[in-house]
Amino acid sequence: MIGQNLSHYRIEEELGKGGMGVVYRATDSKLGRQVAIKVLPESFARDPGRLARFEREARMVAALNHPNIAAIHGIEEDQGTRFLVLELVPGKTLEGPVPVEEALRIGRQIAEALEAAHEKDMVHRDLKPANVKITPEGKVKLLDFGLAKTVGISSSDSTLTMKVSRDGTVMGTVGYMSPEQARGAPTDKRTDIWAFGCVLYEMLAGRKAFPGRTFSDFIAAVLTGEPDWKALPEATPQHVRTLLRRCLQKDPQKRLRDIGDARFELEEPAPELMPATTVHTRWRPALLYGACLLLGAVTAAIVGWTLWHTAPASERVARFSITLPPGEVLPFDHSSQVVLSPDGARLVYVSALGAQRQLYVRRLDQLEAKAISGTTGARNPFFSPDGQWVAFWQNFKLKKVALSGGAPAPICDADWLSGGIWGADDNIVFVGSISGVSQVPASGGTPRFIARADPQNGEQFRSSDLLPGGKAVLLTIISGGIDSWDDARIAVQSLQTGERKTLIEGGRSARYSPSGHIIYYRAGVLLAAPFDLRRLAVTGPPVPVADGVFGSSIYNAAYFSLSDNGSLAYAPGTAIGATRSPVWVDRQGKEEPLPLPPRAYLHPRISPDGRQLAVEVEGPTHNFFLYDLARGALTKMSLEGNSHWPVWTPDGKRITFRSSRVGQYFTMWWVPADRSGPEERLTAVGWNQSAASWSPDGRVVAFTQVNPETSGDIWVLDVAGDRKPRPFVQTKFNEGSPRFSPDGRWIAYSSNESGRNEVFGQPYPVPGAKLLISTDGGFDPVWAQNGKELFYRNGDSMVAVDVAVRPSFTVGKPRKLWQGPYSHGLSSLCGAPGPSSSNYDVTPDGAKFLMIKEDEQGARIAQIHVVLNWSEELKRLTESKKN
Repeated sequence: MIGQNLSHYRIEEELGKGGMGVVYRATDSKLGRQVAIKVLPESFARDPGRLARFEREARMVAALNHPNIAAIHGIEEDQGTRFLVLELVPGKTLEGPVPVEEALRIGRQIAEALEAAHEKDMVHRDLKPANVKITPEGKVKLLDFGLAKTVGISSSDSTLTMKVSRDGTVMGTVGYMSPEQARGAPTDKRTDIWAFGCVLYEMLAGRKAFPGRTFSDFIAAVLTGEPDWKALPEATPQHVRTLLRRCLQKDPQKRLRDIGDARFELEEPAPELMPATTVHTRWRPALLYGACLLLGAVTAAIVGWTLWHTAPASERVARFSITLPPGEVLPFDHSSQVVLSPDGARLVYVSALGAQRQLYVRRLDQLEAKAISGTTGARNPFFSPDGQWVAFWQNFKLKKVALSGGAPAPICDADWLSGGIWGADDNIVFVGSISGVSQVPASGGTPRFIARADPQNGEQFRSSDLLPGGKAVLLTIISGGIDSWDDARIAVQSLQTGERKTLIEGGRSARYSPSGHIIYYRAGVLLAAPFDLRRLAVTGPPVPVADGVFGSSIYNAAYFSLSDNGSLAYAPGTAIGATRSPVWVDRQGKEEPLPLPPRAYLHPRISPDGRQLAVEVEGPTHNFFLYDLARGALTKMSLEGNSHWPVWTPDGKRITFRSSRVGQYFTMWWVPADRSGPEERLTAVGWNQSAASWSPDGRVVAFTQVNPETSGDIWVLDVAGDRKPRPFVQTKFNEGSPRFSPDGRWIAYSSNESGRNEVFGQPYPVPGAKLLISTDGGFDPVWAQNGKELFYRNGDSMVAVDVAVRPSFTVGKPRKLWQGPYSHGLSSLCGAPGPSSSNYDVTPDGAKFLMIKEDEQGARIAQIHVVLNWSEELKRLTESKKN
């Protein structure tokens, strides 16, 4: 961005970068001053919930107006780029060691800044030497107060989180974080007091108060270690030594209560520098007070040491967090995308950047997460019993890959994989969303069925865990008519006899814990139910043992994992229902909601006469509905719970959709719009098909079909002919969203052949030269009914292009109509096999767009919490309920 302009700010130099964005030096052309510009990451700026919290905190910081706090001038936006305008502070960041008198002078100014913030209920929460700048005049300025956390907001809502980058660089508060931060407990101004103690100690001693070579070392030092008090210089006054010990008390209840007390202590001269009479008269009470404090600190240390060492180190509970790089998230899916190895030494997770997925592995004793080669597009991973292999689903195959290296190897074909378990006998039990429960040797072979789901009754299975001994598996089961996975039942199925019995009504994603419990998920909470392994029976009521776990009631997502040695990994968040609302948006971007209750709407399609809307509703079961726009009546069209992607025929008499009702994954069907006849399958050839549009004469349907070798391809089917599909665009790249032009002579579609999604046009029926329609990325093409405009999306922007098809196909320059955070469909479990899912439609006159608005904007999960030796906490919680 060097040399470019953001609004009236000219970018001149990059000053640094971090988890919250890149910082530049810039010139304010209006006021003729130098400022600092912090450009927020695109993923952050596009998240309305996080951005609103951040702006709220920034406004509070801007109101501080303290000489020792770098000012925030404002939050601005230019052409979709969000940025902070900050005071440009000259000088150098704090480095140690610092002479004692200078350290105390700097410490006083830091304390003054924190005191002013705390009085307004603001907590910095990222105090460290890198955020303390000393100007050439010797004035202290605290930086990054724009990342502060408002007192009373839970840590999960804060805009600041501890971050560990993929290359091993530690960012955020690691090394200066308080014990309560390390444990994931609520924080307040005492967290700043701890960090102040760490910074003051480092200025004096020239070393960190809690050093470590690895992330685990940092955690252990903060939770169990003590600073090397002998490293403080001899000239350090005794009252300052006492102050440091009070600031660095691990128990917040015993820590210094107010940073103003620290400022007062640092303003007092050292007693050894004062006349003897002053020491005897003025400092006698203070010395007595210090002696009491020292005696109390020694007593507390002895008690704490004794209590801590009553339990072996292997039984201590410790917490830390891993944050994905900016822009990356944990994708929604049918099972946890976060898994611990059985020995708790490794963590594997799926990271998604846009529609692209990748498996990563991280040893918990290291800082670096590494991509697993050959796993692009992989999902639903699980470990081998020895933790040396990871199995996963990719391109309609169950595969495995050795963590020591090498290419993934196929195990068997799988239409889908909604969960799997690798048993000690080297057999894998897995669940396909259509076929049911199967078992296959990990070395490869033909799966054998253990249990089949009944699609006619809307029955679906999800695997949960294999019980010790490998003779029975825990399953999550849902039947038709249930609107939430929280109302599913947990059953145990014998792998030998096929017998199945229900254990728990109203729960899912069960895991067996060596403590003798079944741990399962419901509404954001983990519950533990005592379980008799010999009788395969639950023996008592469940006990809540963890809350704030991310999950979805319509996707069966419950993002947690247990290791055999009692550790827990989970994605923090809430239980969401993925509610969305259809809204009208005019060509100027003005929004008008439809009078429909929020549900998981997807793929809206306006009828050719503009009077009705066909729309899918996601959930444990999937159906599509018709909505009469004039009467406001909503009618359910499909009943079996497995129908997706409605598409109107040109005459408005039929609706095309996809379904797996015959046991094949996504085949194409159609049904009369007035329900005057039964559903009919369009072709018996092929599977994983999704209809997208019809030719104007109603003879030919253009659809996408996924091939494991060529990814998403575009096909056409002549329903008035032999009904045999033929390819239209078939390459090694992803093609999708094919749309016939109103005259039937062209098909517009999306492709990522250039490395990003673009919109192309090709003549029909004989494919010819491709014409690039978009110029800067694009997807989801939709034609205006008059054939004179083509619309497409580019990020959150709606773009229009003037087109002409006679005498030849010509396009004008794309122009942005508006920009808005409407759903692309990629957060759904029924997204497109191609680059996108055309998750919007246009009225016949081209005046309004029917968009789908996500009601739960906070569902972008980019963090993983790890709790080492969580079994000890589980034991305490379950025992306390007994008593």
